[in-house]
Amino acid sequence: MNERNKLFVGSQPNQNIPKPDIIDTAIGSFGKFHYFLYFLVILTKYFIAFHQMAIIFLAPKTGYTCEGSQIKGTCPCDKPVYNTSVFTNTIIMQWHLICKDKWLASLSQTLFQLGTLIGSLLFGMSSDRFGRRKPMLCAVILQIVTGVAAAFAPSYGLFTFIRLLIGMSVGGTMVIGFVIMMEYVGTKCRVTVSSLYHVPFNMGHMLLPIFGYFFRDYANFQMAISIPSVILLLYFCLLPETARWLVAAKHTEEAIQLLERIAKINNRPTENIRKDIESYQQQLENNKLKKGTLLDLFRTPNLRKNILAMSFNWITCSFCFYGVSQYVGQLSGNIFFNVAASAGVTLTGTLLSIPLISFFGRRILLIVLNFICALCLLLLAVLPDSIFSVFFATFGVVISFVAFVLVYLYCTELFPTVVRNAAIGFSSMMARIGAMMAPFVLDLDDTAIWLPPLVFALFPLLASVIAFLLPETKNHELLTTIEEGESFGKKVQFSASNTNT
Repeated sequence: MNERNKLFVGSQPNQNIPKPDIIDTAIGSFGKFHYFLYFLVILTKYFIAFHQMAIIFLAPKTGYTCEGSQIKGTCPCDKPVYNTSVFTNTIIMQWHLICKDKWLASLSQTLFQLGTLIGSLLFGMSSDRFGRRKPMLCAVILQIVTGVAAAFAPSYGLFTFIRLLIGMSVGGTMVIGFVIMMEYVGTKCRVTVSSLYHVPFNMGHMLLPIFGYFFRDYANFQMAISIPSVILLLYFCLLPETARWLVAAKHTEEAIQLLERIAKINNRPTENIRKDIESYQQQLENNKLKKGTLLDLFRTPNLRKNILAMSFNWITCSFCFYGVSQYVGQLSGNIFFNVAASAGVTLTGTLLSIPLISFFGRRILLIVLNFICALCLLLLAVLPDSIFSVFFATFGVVISFVAFVLVYLYCTELFPTVVRNAAIGFSSMMARIGAMMAPFVLDLDDTAIWLPPLVFALFPLLASVIAFLLPETKNHELLTTIEEGESFGKKVQFSASNTNT
């Protein structure tokens, strides 16, 4: 990353350091240690996928008839007789979430996403203050305990509250895990690793139907996806603190010792590490760049336009991915096959995103992806429920996820160093709002079967138009100051470079 003032990748304040990245120099861009760290940190992504997508099997489409009647789905219905041919018990069956209470199933998922938003903020701030390792361990413990506890919840209210706590733990592991990985990975590898970081989520999504197939009772299913997370307790022994945070927190000696150990693992020289880190620490204290705030994103017109346009695209990606993924589970055909196929194709899309993002410009690719996603969902609205509807819904999920991978990078490149973390944090919060809205759109099928895909389609269609307002960032230097961010994309352009982010 050719950035004059870049020190931290993640949620830590950035400083004005006019020297090459000292961490990259000490341990290299990607070596044996980085492989170990990658495979250690991505374990969390499997459980993030399990809990994020669990609603598909916790509250699948559930048929019923009223006692004494052969008519399906009549309301009101005091004594429903549920179809248990596929699932023996779901949260819908357990707490009779039908008719006037049908919306409560969607509320459970919305509050889970609210928990993810809260967890992202709380654990993100904690990781700035207390380091990356300790908050990550707290999030892991919370996830194990609440994941298992949800299976024994005696009431809908307690179950939903526990799901909110699970969401908080998911938000914590999601944010901190990405920060840990990015604070260790070298400049040249960040684009590739940031894309590959999403692959385990897709693989976890693919594994979920296997759990759903063998555990047809929601409580057993919840236990099955939660108990394996005890493997994350290995973090107590194996997960290191990040050297960047140690330097920022002035734990210089601890940072030096850690970097020397990692350098040996990566077969790098260690003799200059102490001198370089101590010199670097001194420059941290002498060359501070004024830190920006969230309000700085809205003070000036160009930055305000960019953050609003970018935020809407984050909302759209999350809204479509989580909403349409759940919609796939309600289509005709085998629910286990439909979900597995959707996740499998999404995995392929994630891998393809690496060459796509490398080859095409950010803006044009985002516009095209949003338009294709909208087209798929519009076709879904007019097609009858069949194998073709499964195909277009699955393709829409894939495109929305690739767009998600893209906006992570686009947002990083679009905003200057002093407000980059604020921009990513605000955009991520908007994405959670999109995910919170999505479950309620699915309930619109009671009004008209074509209404949910139509509503889903409107968002990427509008997002593709809004994306025209964004400037292209490919091959441009990363910005540093508010002034550079305000000028970027206007008549005066900054010189292009071939640096990676």
